[in-house]
Amino acid sequence: MSAAVIVFPGSNCDRDCKVAVERSTGEQVQMVWHAETELPKGLDLIVLPGGFSYGDYLRCGAMAAQAPIMQAVKKAADDGVTVVGICNGFQVLCEAGMLPGALMRNSSLKYICKPISITVANAQTRFTSGYQGQREIVMTQGNADGNYFADAETLKRIEGEGQVVFRYVDNPNGSVGDIAGLQNERGNVLGMMPHPDRAFEAELGSADGATLFQSIYAAV
Repeated sequence: MSAAVIVFPGSNCDRDCKVAVERSTGEQVQMVWHAETELPKGLDLIVLPGGFSYGDYLRCGAMAAQAPIMQAVKKAADDGVTVVGICNGFQVLCEAGMLPGALMRNSSLKYICKPISITVANAQTRFTSGYQGQREIVMTQGNADGNYFADAETLKRIEGEGQVVFRYVDNPNGSVGDIAGLQNERGNVLGMMPHPDRAFEAELGSADGATLFQSIYAAV
């Protein structure tokens, strides 16, 4: 599997994602700077990491969505390449129009950072096939703007088409429908708030995040 992590100014989980993918799959990961206009050839996976891209000015992810590299990311997604946006990366995907809805300030108005239980809402995706009936998993939450929102019509569509991939067991931020992660209609772009890159080995408290990367690896 050929994979790359996009690095924005303010990213702080880019190396976490690189290490998580490499240790979970045994494959090397390339780092791509936001100002580049082309991606490495032959990619199977692109990861948009967590952090505070461009200092979270305007709205979280809004400036990163306009970064030069994002045109290449969008084209790669259109060509079927797997794209995963984690935390801030989820915000970037929504701001770029690659996923429906938006991420707002947590309903508590507080930054939340803790291990969190989520359920696998759709096990028939390239991101979740490896869980094999494991319904509840644990990853780490770390955000202030993780409150997912979509209007009623959009929500009805994504629910009806099986685009919701993960749900919170105990919703920490007010997300509509307890949505913790969702995919696009084609099923090759995933945005999620919990961090699989902080839960890929038992020593981190959970190895459930590794299964997500391994599922992608198996689908290549």
